[in-house]
Amino acid sequence: MLILFDHGTPRGLARALPGHTVITAKARGWDRLSNGALLNAAEAAAVDLLLTTDQRIRYQQNPTGRKIAIVVLAGTTKWSRVRLHLERIAAVVNGALSSSYTEVDIPFM
Repeated sequence: MLILFDHGTPRGLARALPGHTVITAKARGWDRLSNGALLNAAEAAAVDLLLTTDQRIRYQQNPTGRKIAIVVLAGTTKWSRVRLHLERIAAVVNGALSSSYTEVDIPFM
């Protein structure tokens, strides 16, 4: 699966996703695109899943009919907290289907 990390997604998370190819919005020059334009660019590049920290995306974009799945890290994105939930995040990513939207809650404490 080809996974796109947006600018807020902790890069260390890539190590918890073996068997997948991870690219970043910044490396592709997409870091300044709005959510809709980012999803369009990602789909055109055959990206399967967007892993983002932007919780507003659920109100701005409708995943229905899209080829890309969206997984949102909700709560904190502090690496010391995120790393405690790597298995759960990986399970959600591995089970994501195109047009799906899933939030993974990362508690602050």
